Amino acid sequence: MTDQPIPLKPRKSRAACPICGRPPAPEAKPFCSPRCADVDLGRWLNESYRVPVTEETDEDGETAPGVERD
Repeated sequence: MTDQPIPLKPRKSRAACPICGRPPAPEAKPFCSPRCADVDLGRWLNESYRVPVTEETDEDGETAPGVERD
């Protein structure tokens, strides 16, 4: 065995901009540009994206306070 350090190769990122698919830019990662970051933010603010939520109930079977029902 030798004590020579093994040169490391930089990993190539396989991730792509979630909006347009181009390679991400370091200043806007994971997006390729501030424009794509703004498009994504706009989609969240317009509720185009939604996080699934399960409705919680307490021991009495009633909906917990602060949880809205449709």
